[in-house]
Amino acid sequence: MKILVFGSTNIDHNYHLDHIARPKETITSRSYEIHAGGKGLNQSIAFAKTGSHVYFAGMVGNDAAMLMKTMQSYGVDTTYVRQLDAPNGHAIIQIDDEGENSIFLYPGTNNAITAEYVDEVLANFDKGDFLILQNEINMLDYIIETASRKEMVILMNPSPCDASLTKLPLEKVDYFFINEVEGELLTGSPEPKEILKIMLEKYPNSKTILTLGSDGACYNDSNHFCSQPAIKVKAIDTVGAGDTFMGYFSYGLAQGYTPEQCLLLATRASSITVTRLGAADSIPTLAEINERYPD
Repeated sequence: MKILVFGSTNIDHNYHLDHIARPKETITSRSYEIHAGGKGLNQSIAFAKTGSHVYFAGMVGNDAAMLMKTMQSYGVDTTYVRQLDAPNGHAIIQIDDEGENSIFLYPGTNNAITAEYVDEVLANFDKGDFLILQNEINMLDYIIETASRKEMVILMNPSPCDASLTKLPLEKVDYFFINEVEGELLTGSPEPKEILKIMLEKYPNSKTILTLGSDGACYNDSNHFCSQPAIKVKAIDTVGAGDTFMGYFSYGLAQGYTPEQCLLLATRASSITVTRLGAADSIPTLAEINERYPD
């Protein structure tokens, strides 16, 4: 079985503030860093840090040397990455004293994917291979349709969660990874139980993994429900936590773990991520997780 993350890379500009700026407010940041980011890049690195062989596919810009170096340094296979003479995607990230964040994105080359490129990449993958997606690239409808015809296992975090999702063949997604905000946007309900119920009604053949912050996470499909409490830690930066969770849960699936085991591993991984600064750099290795949680 092969693992492919088809997705985004971003140059993250992180600003640390007392609080996230409100409309019309101007505030001064205490510090500023540049990190490699993007949901696709983060998820591919999370997979790579388990020791798995993971392929990344996506378009990068003429300013992406740091991003390529970061992925390759962690062992991500970038064979299918293509570079364009245009700016890469980037993110402006505000991080407050509680570790919460506010982000806006410039898509750049993340929106330069073509059908020809999709065909070129997916020609190398077959039935049962994992395809991990987010909503930070264009051509997602074509990618999902093509992967579904090949009977790949499609795992998706529909973030950013916006109107573009209504145009996608989401019924072909095998696993949804969503938080409460994304769940409400997809179902119209803010209540976790209702989110899971409506997701199952809309997508009866799909499984939903719902992350609930300090309330933990849960898994639901037509035959099975389980939940996992959060691990209490002092969070300093939540950027990348969701990508870490998805990467490690997906790794568990690839290893044949039960949903309960996948939830526990993903929760442990993300509990370490939030105690570190940055996105990709903050993701723990499998060895680090086993050392922190030896049972």
